[in-house]
Amino acid sequence: MKKELVIASNNQGKLREFGAMFAPLGVTVINQGALGVEACDEPFFTFVENCLHKARHAARVTGKPAMADDSGLCVDALGGAPGVYSARFAGVDGEGKDAANNAALVQKLQGESNRRAHFICVLTAVRSPEDPEPLVAVGRWHGEIVDEPGGEGGFGYDPHFFVPELGKTAAQLSAEEKNARSHRGQALLAMVPLMRSVWGWA
Repeated sequence: MKKELVIASNNQGKLREFGAMFAPLGVTVINQGALGVEACDEPFFTFVENCLHKARHAARVTGKPAMADDSGLCVDALGGAPGVYSARFAGVDGEGKDAANNAALVQKLQGESNRRAHFICVLTAVRSPEDPEPLVAVGRWHGEIVDEPGGEGGFGYDPHFFVPELGKTAAQLSAEEKNARSHRGQALLAMVPLMRSVWGWA
């Protein structure tokens, strides 16, 4: 039986990453845009609710199993913010939003000694829009927020996310180093065995 999984994203980088991870299961991944699925809203306050909402939406429109991810940065001293608002923390969209978000983060942490933070990625997968047993996998990558950016790689908050055991920011890591440790990589590693055991995708 042909196995297809709709990815509730139009991000080509994610599509390549997911495609490589699910290839051993004989699964073909398809980005939702290729099937005419428009992005849906993300009205909830938690990663898991927004993620499940996106997966159910893609499954409803396509009639195929679907998986979504939702990720962001959570800072202890800010009560978990920016959280689900990570991409729009500074209220800026489009070009320059990364710089604006980082500036807002550093400003809010001025005078704060607790710099603990983590990136989180939640993956949800459903066989149908009404699936009563969605698969949920979570990955977290712990570090600290630093005022001065470091590195030219990565994106988003990577230049300010310092990984103590490596002595580098996420933006100073190679793609291989980052993928081996990242929140998304951890969540993917947890999702694959769930699909094997629960869905029988072996």
